Amino acid sequence: MPRSTPLQTRLDNITTQTRSLVQPERLAITDNAVHDLLLSGIEDRILPVGAIAPSFDLPDAAATALSNASSANTRFVHSSDLLAIGPLIVLFFRGRWCPYCMTQLEAWQAAFSQVRAHGALLVAISPQLPRQNDFAVQHHGLTYPLLSDAGCRIADAFRVAYAVPEPLQEHYRSIMINLPFIHGDQGADTWRLPVPATFVIAPSGRILFAEAHADHRVRPDPYDVLTVLEDPANR
Repeated sequence: MPRSTPLQTRLDNITTQTRSLVQPERLAITDNAVHDLLLSGIEDRILPVGAIAPSFDLPDAAATALSNASSANTRFVHSSDLLAIGPLIVLFFRGRWCPYCMTQLEAWQAAFSQVRAHGALLVAISPQLPRQNDFAVQHHGLTYPLLSDAGCRIADAFRVAYAVPEPLQEHYRSIMINLPFIHGDQGADTWRLPVPATFVIAPSGRILFAEAHADHRVRPDPYDVLTVLEDPANR
């Protein structure tokens, strides 16, 4: 299957367009936050290749599209069930408000036939409410599960969660990114996000691939990630 434009090229195009439209002083808020997050060492603390991945049991977007949906109607996705089928690719993303995240999820949708050809499954996890994930599924034509990780509990277990600093909180408020609404107002946990991270997990639970970036404008290409599954021993 022919490859489309590489994911990082598409992300760089978003960055170029953003820098041409947004005032430098506002760009500096994001750039400073990325710099500080990088200096925190979060990229070096994520669960490494060879570690055993935490199990998870998270609500899927599909069954909780309505804000008044009852918990009885919520469908939970169990990592153990997915790993019983084959390798599992796990994407941590910030939310549907992030154009970099949605471009990444679209790229994985384009590569989804190759995911299945490798005998693998794919899920994407964010702290936003299930109905927000459902909006993303519907608007971007995604056919793999988007799971809701309230308070970044599972992101914490994979060591990819962080607290959004106050200057960036104020910036998000000023551009109508209302994380308390998007996340369901979880108190102090409302202002927590995962760094964009990609893990590939073997059926045994062992992590085969692990990559996270403090800079949300950088993500691994799906086809590069999938090379780890070309070794039959990893399936």
